[in-house]
Amino acid sequence: MINVFFPDEEISTDDLYFVCYMIERVARHLKQPNKYVVNMMGHDELAKKLSLADTLHSENPLAVEADWIDDYQLQPGDYDVTKVDAELCPTIPTATQMGKVYKRLILNTIESNEDYADAILRVYNNPICTVIDNYNGSAYYEPSPYIARSYYAGGFV
Repeated sequence: MINVFFPDEEISTDDLYFVCYMIERVARHLKQPNKYVVNMMGHDELAKKLSLADTLHSENPLAVEADWIDDYQLQPGDYDVTKVDAELCPTIPTATQMGKVYKRLILNTIESNEDYADAILRVYNNPICTVIDNYNGSAYYEPSPYIARSYYAGGFV
């Protein structure tokens, strides 16, 4: 994907990871599903955030989170991914860990006609994300190739 501000620069996979991490942070903070955040931002804004990621990653993540909430008028909800059965999930995965899970899923399923912003919207709007984000299950820590195969199969087997 080409940087929208500097057309001679490519967006890196680290930039993709940063955006996935921030999507997770914002969604958790607001108690909203990840797809709410990406859908409220839309393709063009995601492309801008991907293009600025190499700079934004050096900012305070709390400030970046607050900016995204304000910029996109994101509202609180009641979808709390951290509300789990402690016996089934003694340690909740961090936002950084889940950012990596989604980055790898995007990279493993990206189509030739997509840029990263398209792929983010496609992946986060897939019903499989509800399974991945249910930390009472094991989907989020399965190997990346298995998660990608499950994505294409329409669910985990």
